[in-house]
Parts: sequence; C-alpha cells; structure tokens
Amino acid sequence: MRQVLADRYAEFAAARAGHLYRSACLLTAGDTHLAEDLVQETLGRLYISWHRVTRADNPAGYAQTVLTRTFLAHQRRRSSTERATDVLPDRPDGDRDDVSLRMTLLEALARLPAKDRAVVVLRYWEDRSIEETADAMNASSAAVRTRCTRALGRLRELLGENLSEYVSP
Repeated sequence: MRQVLADRYAEFAAARAGHLYRSACLLTAGDTHLAEDLVQETLGRLYISWHRVTRADNPAGYAQTVLTRTFLAHQRRRSSTERATDVLPDRPDGDRDDVSLRMTLLEALARLPAKDRAVVVLRYWEDRSIEETADAMNASSAAVRTRCTRALGRLRELLGENLSEYVSP
C-alpha cells in the first residue's frame, strides 16, 4: 500500500511541479531561486500528508493552497539581514517581443506587498474564484475583494493605464 501511495505521489509531483514553479515565480516576482525553494518545500509538505491529500476533491488546488501559504509564511519570517533589490538576477536571453512587458510586469508585481501579490496571482493567474482565493489565503471573501481592488489599483499606478507602451511593435 505504501508503495502505491509513493508511486501516486511521484506521478502527481512530476505532473504538477512545472505549474507550481510558474505560480511560485509569479508570487516571488521573478526570484527563480526562491520559487524553486518554495516548490520544494510545498512538495515536501504534500509528501508528508499525501494520504490526506489523496482524499481531497482537488489535489492540484490543495497543492496551490499549500504553495500560497508557504510563500506567505516565508514573507512573514524574512530575515532582517535580507534586502530587497530592484535588479532581477536571472533575465532571459534573446530577442523575444514580450521580454520587456514580462520584466515590467514582474517588477511591478515585486513592488506589491506579499498578500496583494498573492491575491493577484491566485485570482488572475490561477483564475481562482474569490472564495477559493480566500480559502487559500486563510482570509475572508471581503478581504480578498478589498485586496484585489487595492492591488489592481496599485498595478495601474505602477504601469499606467495603457500597457501597449511596453510591447514592441
């Protein structure tokens, strides 16, 4: 029985790791090293409680919730010796048309508070409902609505109303 559970976990982790990593990159505003750490911690937590995860209606949603809560916990315990920077260390190479837009969006996300960033990622990247987002963040639906409004307003301030100026012709 244990081997069957371990095999199912391995299949699930292999199938979901990429999606979790992309979400973690957005939550961390492009910090790929931290995103890898968050995914690793999330998968570790899922492994420990895999017998409970398999009984959930939506194991993928459960994994996203664990990732979000892991990110928020990390933000709360950030060491006082760490300093945020405006420079992102890993920038993509090449002449892709959307590189400028992507980097601008990641930099704008990085300037949002952690909970506002989490709301934006869950609601608009993960396409979760307000209730699902509230559950993942351990907050009320009203708090999620307020954070969404505030976060989107802040992003509009940072990016301007017209995003087309960031896209190459």
